[in-house]
Amino acid sequence: MGKLSVNLCGIELSNPVIPASGTFGFGYEYAKLYDINCLGTFSFKGTTKEPRFGNPTPRIAECTAGMINAVGLQNPGVEQVIAHELPELKKCFHKLVMANVSGFGVEEYAYTCQKLDQQEQVGWLEVNVSCPNVHGGGMSFGTDPKAAAEVTAAVKKVTTKPVIVKLSPNVTDIVSVAKACEDAGADGISLINTMLGMRIDLRTKKPVIANKMGGFSGPAIFPVAVRMVYQVANAVKVPVIGMGGVSSAEDVIEMMLAGATAVEVGAANLVNPYICRDIIENLPRVMDEYRINTLSEIIGGINNG
Repeated sequence: MGKLSVNLCGIELSNPVIPASGTFGFGYEYAKLYDINCLGTFSFKGTTKEPRFGNPTPRIAECTAGMINAVGLQNPGVEQVIAHELPELKKCFHKLVMANVSGFGVEEYAYTCQKLDQQEQVGWLEVNVSCPNVHGGGMSFGTDPKAAAEVTAAVKKVTTKPVIVKLSPNVTDIVSVAKACEDAGADGISLINTMLGMRIDLRTKKPVIANKMGGFSGPAIFPVAVRMVYQVANAVKVPVIGMGGVSSAEDVIEMMLAGATAVEVGAANLVNPYICRDIIENLPRVMDEYRINTLSEIIGGINNG
């Protein structure tokens, strides 16, 4: 069997498959279905300084080859995550977890990251500067290289663990944002977050989602994600985590060939809660099919063709 392990920012993963934030809760919910220790790691639900109820309903709209969501970072706040969610997770997950953090100001990002950086279960901080569905925050940081760099620098000042900045695809030049984050000290880049989308109900003639617009995800965005991962991986020296429409072992291989060190699986978890387990189980077969002995050796392999 081929070797599945990869090294992400100095930490060994048994395989590159990572459920994406917002699609896997705090992990213990999925642990009722299967042993989640089979995962490389996972990125837990986006966490902010204060508790958030999120956006008004309806928050979800189905569409061809994907979905639109405008949940609005609903979460119990960092204090509750530390006091309740992480202890619950510890009962069923024995690996380091990735903490996903969002905020509405530089100081908020720094505060929340500093708190989570102190938790022994946390291996990486995934700083989301790209959420497209929260008024007054998220997207404004991720679409401006200077603002993204400012958040990155502030977080790096108060943390010791690897900081991975999660970028928005809703920009003209994704490379300039990635390079600004790298220059500000980012240890890794993850991309892409959801694209901005909208659906209209023909009967009511109004937007399906109360928020009007939301994050478009699913298989339809996969080619865009592969393109952006390729562009960024060839422009930065830090590891890249690829995501966006991933739903099979073949997709994981394609993302890694484009330059991803690890690969996150998002919307597919909502369609099939066993998808990450299934992808990991299928990876050895797909590696054999394409004569791949060691996954880490194919990272950025498109450049060797």
